[in-house]
Amino acid sequence: MGAISPSFINELRGICGADGVIADPVQLLVYECDAYTLEKQVPDVVVLPRTVEQVVSIVRLCADRKVPVIPRGTGTGLSGAVLAVNGSVVVATTRLNRILDIDFRNRRALVEAGCINAWITNAVKHRGLMFAPDPSSQPSCTIGGNIAFNAGGPHTLKHGVTTNHVLGFEMVLSDGDLVWLGARPDGGEDVGGYDLRGVTMGAEGMFGLITRVLVRLVKAPRAYRTVLGIFNSTEDASQAVSDIIAAGILPGALEMMDQPIIRAVEGANHFGLPTDAAALLIVELEGQGPGLDRQLERVQEIFRKRLAREMRPAANDQQRADLWKCRKRAFGAMGRISANFITQDGVVPRTKLPEALRYVYEVSRQAGLHVGNVFHAGDGNLHPLIFYDERIPGQAQKAMEVSNAILARCVELGGSITGEHGIGVEKVASMPKQFTDDDLDAMQRVRRAFDPVTLFNPGKIFPDGKRLRVRPAA
Repeated sequence: MGAISPSFINELRGICGADGVIADPVQLLVYECDAYTLEKQVPDVVVLPRTVEQVVSIVRLCADRKVPVIPRGTGTGLSGAVLAVNGSVVVATTRLNRILDIDFRNRRALVEAGCINAWITNAVKHRGLMFAPDPSSQPSCTIGGNIAFNAGGPHTLKHGVTTNHVLGFEMVLSDGDLVWLGARPDGGEDVGGYDLRGVTMGAEGMFGLITRVLVRLVKAPRAYRTVLGIFNSTEDASQAVSDIIAAGILPGALEMMDQPIIRAVEGANHFGLPTDAAALLIVELEGQGPGLDRQLERVQEIFRKRLAREMRPAANDQQRADLWKCRKRAFGAMGRISANFITQDGVVPRTKLPEALRYVYEVSRQAGLHVGNVFHAGDGNLHPLIFYDERIPGQAQKAMEVSNAILARCVELGGSITGEHGIGVEKVASMPKQFTDDDLDAMQRVRRAFDPVTLFNPGKIFPDGKRLRVRPAA
């Protein structure tokens, strides 16, 4: 069992109880990867604390024995950031999942790090409020994980990402100290000096282990206008995206799906989507009501200008919900068309979408692989799905090469290698394409300011040569 001894596991049981420690090899298979399945590593042990005090005790024990700690939520991440390393302890926060307090007057809620994203909105929607970040994994991803990757979602375009909706949080540092960064639950503010809350957002669990979070609640829109645009080319659909923003319209969401995705979603769910279409756009306008009809008319004018062959405005709440089911069930439908796939999340300026998509199709074709695209078009956040079969020798490597080439092209076009999925182990090789050696050294210095002994989540983000290996297919 690597560096983890039976006596150490017994000490963990003394902290969390027998039902809070998983050491059985079969049960540990559940934790061998997250939603990035290309690389896998079975952990030595997983612990499931129920209290902040247990988390502190676990971290202090690991620090004393120099055992790395891997923070983990529900495993919905897409970059392998929760992969175990040999001789480490995976700390899963899924039992730290309570909503501790809702302050309706000040529009904020105190939740534990393992609280599911959607649970917050469900708990406050009767008062006309919501927690705005809505990743596609919203029904299953945790708030701690959202912070780790500064998660976004379809409605990021208007509402912003996780950092815009988290006021503060509690975190266990590598020596076991408990600190609070940002606004406090008791109303106190930590606003002097550096924004340590902000710098910790997106750190992928490398600074510490988050335990409690104070989130911002916002007023839910009173009205929506949602329309589906159907196009015969991805070029026309991409141009429509830029035209909508250029017209001064800021939709709540602006999503795109291409033909391979349309066919998979329709085959799985039978929504009545036209499988011969090259691309679909879902545009959602939101607000207080007045003016939305005029905005909808303007969006449809732009669709016509860009040769949309059909437009389907949602006539009621059910039709709107069905349109979003089309989008959010896309990833679940991929099993119909491919044994495996890599999902990327490079970002380009909106005006570069047509060029970026042309490159995605061409580099995949040259590699002999198929690709589909379903993404946040409004903010240029591409999500190409590169299809491969790990049972065919060499295909996984080809898929990774295509993935890296796409990210390099995103940087060349003035974008970024990640918009919301993070770096993890997946994009380590791409970091030098966007950042200089001095940039990476500065990031490491910030990381060591929080965690001098690099106890938390080693082997991620930085290209230090310590890559995990792709586990061969059985």
